[in-house]
Amino acid sequence: MANEASSSSSLALELEEEHELMLGGESGWVEARTWCDHLASLSSDLSHIPTPHTPCSRCHHPFENWLCLCCKDVLCSRFVNKHMLEHYQEKGHCLALSYSDLSVWCFSCDAYLDAQVILQLRPVYEIAHLLKFGEAPPFRTMQLLQVCDNNEAGSSASTS
Repeated sequence: MANEASSSSSLALELEEEHELMLGGESGWVEARTWCDHLASLSSDLSHIPTPHTPCSRCHHPFENWLCLCCKDVLCSRFVNKHMLEHYQEKGHCLALSYSDLSVWCFSCDAYLDAQVILQLRPVYEIAHLLKFGEAPPFRTMQLLQVCDNNEAGSSASTS
């Protein structure tokens, strides 16, 4: 009987580890946040943005550029000349969209933001995707988004 309990608990542990690997554990996977306190700093007009091929406004580097979601300036990444990071340090503009992979980063939170879940970010994400790929982005199903919302609500309730 003790062997059965030990066997079932080790099986449960193996299944949990396998599930974590499937979700990206141990692979450098980063969980994007579904809320940010800095969304009020978004530009009021993100329906008209520069194209993803716009070079850095300071050094004119053509790749690895970010769109400032506060003022719509296009600046290069930390892997090039760090102009977006400098922009954040100089102006305090903390929200940016990567034209490389369309991820959204908040410098103040030091975190990626989920542009499919955060409703204020969805329009600019959709426009950037259209400009980059010529088609609307595929969105996760509402059921999955609701699971994410429920998980977020549960984690914030447990930290209160």
